[in-house]
Amino acid sequence: MSKLSDRMCVSILNLLLWVVICITVSVGFAGFAPEALALDYNKESLIEAGFSGRDLTDSSFSHANLRSSNFSNANLSGVSFFAANLESADLEGANLTNATLDSARLIKANLTNAVLEGAFAANAKFDGAIIDGADFTDVLLRRDEQDKLCKVAKGTNPTTGRDTRDTLFCP
Repeated sequence: MSKLSDRMCVSILNLLLWVVICITVSVGFAGFAPEALALDYNKESLIEAGFSGRDLTDSSFSHANLRSSNFSNANLSGVSFFAANLESADLEGANLTNATLDSARLIKANLTNAVLEGAFAANAKFDGAIIDGADFTDVLLRRDEQDKLCKVAKGTNPTTGRDTRDTLFCP
């Protein structure tokens, strides 16, 4: 009889364990869902669009027209802005870590206190961009663009504590 009752106890415990696991999985996934799904805005015309404070991790804006759009304090980590028009865009305080900015137009863009660490910005145009406190650590830039940015570089990034001029290797 004791072997039978031991088996019964084990069976009941196994059943209870499966119930707990099923409840945890069904309820738990709702609580642990990712905050942002990568979105595809490729080739879209999003002039003056509002993305302030949004989590757009790994989204794509390749060839999009984002002139005068607001990305202030947005999480743009891993985002592709390949050949995007970001003229006069507000990227103040944005996280552009590991973003692709290759061939993007950031003319007159506000990059105040933005973090661009590890971004790929070869062939990007920054004419007239505001970069006070921006962090360009490990950003791949063309030498002529780097020289232009060094002429206006100043400030320290409040998130990383790095000096803008140091991250651009300004003389």
